[in-house]
Amino acid sequence: MESNFIDHVKFYARSGDGGAGSVHFRREKFVPKGGPDGGDGGRGGHIILKGNAQLWTLLHMRYKRHVKADHGVAGEGGNRFGANGADIVLEVPLGTVAKDAETGEVVLEILEDGEEKILLEGGMGGLGNSHFKTPTNQAPRYAQPGIEGVEKWVVLELKILADVGLVGFPNAGKSTLLSVVSAAKPEIADYPFTTLVPNLGVVPYRDYKSFVIADIPGIIEGAAEGRGLGLRFLRHIERNSMLLFMIPADAEDIQVEYNILVGELEKYNPELLDKQRLLAITKCDMLDEELIEEMKAELPEIETLFISSISGLGIQQLKDKIWVSLNG
Repeated sequence: MESNFIDHVKFYARSGDGGAGSVHFRREKFVPKGGPDGGDGGRGGHIILKGNAQLWTLLHMRYKRHVKADHGVAGEGGNRFGANGADIVLEVPLGTVAKDAETGEVVLEILEDGEEKILLEGGMGGLGNSHFKTPTNQAPRYAQPGIEGVEKWVVLELKILADVGLVGFPNAGKSTLLSVVSAAKPEIADYPFTTLVPNLGVVPYRDYKSFVIADIPGIIEGAAEGRGLGLRFLRHIERNSMLLFMIPADAEDIQVEYNILVGELEKYNPELLDKQRLLAITKCDMLDEELIEEMKAELPEIETLFISSISGLGIQQLKDKIWVSLNG
């Protein structure tokens, strides 16, 4: 089944040309030598991106292969200005990054609801001949043409906005945790890559507070080079305030798994390691206190909690730790 979660689209965009200025002279019955009165051309339409907090995907942009704004209208006599070309406003989810498809350069980012930024500016309208009258040239017979619009191939990428990103191998229990602490209903099954797209969940906290967790598709070794779901998932971690690493209690070597996860993040973007980190050992309903104490001696040097989404072990403590980390 094809997913409705689209986080990468490419399209051709062209802003409108400016309208030409007018060459015109005032002609009235009792004004034999009326001066120049050519109006200015209108501005070409902009291509604008606007943030919409109700959108979670770029699905609606998938089939917009060509986006072209209207041209400005030419000026007229009587100093009448031409109309501006209509702008095209494209609504996008928060966290959308626009890039030049050829160079990869970031053009703009949309982070707030209602925020508008011009992706491509429309061409300026040309000045009419009324602007070029001088004491020595009372009847200029020229005006400016409008400036052409801009055209380029654009890539839009969505980087999910969430407070906490869940980081772990497939089947680490990320989706199960999200389903327990929030109202999100991710697909859960006992095989790798059940989660193929990021899922967001709002986690209610004490006194009507809340924070947002993103369950992101699992890492495998080589993700930074594009293996598995690779770069498609790593992009979504960049905006998270903190990272919650999740490793199951039955992992062969927790330290090794943690090092692999950290290594993949570092290869993709070393700045990710500057974020706050917390480690949750999952599926601990099968452990007794004695075994947990033994495991603590072999854990990475990072604040660690033992949790079970099934029994509820450590879940409230985890929420408390996350809240303090986010707001401390």
